[in-house]
Amino acid sequence: MATTTLPTGPTVDYTDSGGDGPVIVLSHGFMLDQEMFDGQVPALVEAGWRIITWDQRGHGRTTYDAQPYTYWDSAHDLLALLDHLGIERAVIGGMSQGGFIALRLALEAPDRVAGLVLLDSQAGTEDPELAPLYEGMAQSWADDGPTEDLAYTVGGLILGPVGTDEFVAKWLARPATDIAIPFRTLMDRDDVTDRLGEITAPTIVIHGTDDPSIPVSRAVELANGLPGAGPVVLIEGGHHGANVSHPAEVSGAMLAFLGTLSPES
Repeated sequence: MATTTLPTGPTVDYTDSGGDGPVIVLSHGFMLDQEMFDGQVPALVEAGWRIITWDQRGHGRTTYDAQPYTYWDSAHDLLALLDHLGIERAVIGGMSQGGFIALRLALEAPDRVAGLVLLDSQAGTEDPELAPLYEGMAQSWADDGPTEDLAYTVGGLILGPVGTDEFVAKWLARPATDIAIPFRTLMDRDDVTDRLGEITAPTIVIHGTDDPSIPVSRAVELANGLPGAGPVVLIEGGHHGANVSHPAEVSGAMLAFLGTLSPES
């Protein structure tokens, strides 16, 4: 792992596998960090890809000024990281929140995007029927601290039974107030559904059939709106973090898609 202070503000913690191969950047989901892609990195490296993973503002080992930010700001952070690493074009991948960032980066700088890998993500805002539940959980987290019961409830929504223990331990070790700003970024994000047609990069949309946080219908809507996307690749039994619950299946789908990209993509 390495760190760099970006001109956009945060001091970002990232990992670069190195090598001369084509680049794919993987951006994690809400409350997670770059280690959520440990199940994909070895297979991608073995296939000749240079992999960049990073911790976003308010997550992992990255530090920032704890001021409100948007996913557009996070997209600018990622562009600044690519500049720092001297990477002109890359495949941009992201799980859930990471996908929100990938879409905005593709809208801001389409010439920098060789392709998109969108995992259990969507283009819209939170389901208004679920928003009060999420708001209440976040308020309890901030007010009373993340009890084990609450942390495992949140972990169940994000990861399900696989990988939850590791992240619950990380959450319990952090100040309870760390969640406040990233949560508002998540809940107050804008809807980019009407702009999907502007994104022409080759795209794969991968989604777990058992995702309790973003229904498959949202993934279908996302894929249908992106000119460069084919049908949604469904991971049978996959959770919201399908790449964690079903790492081999997701890695295989990613590699099949990446193999279709030409050097000029």
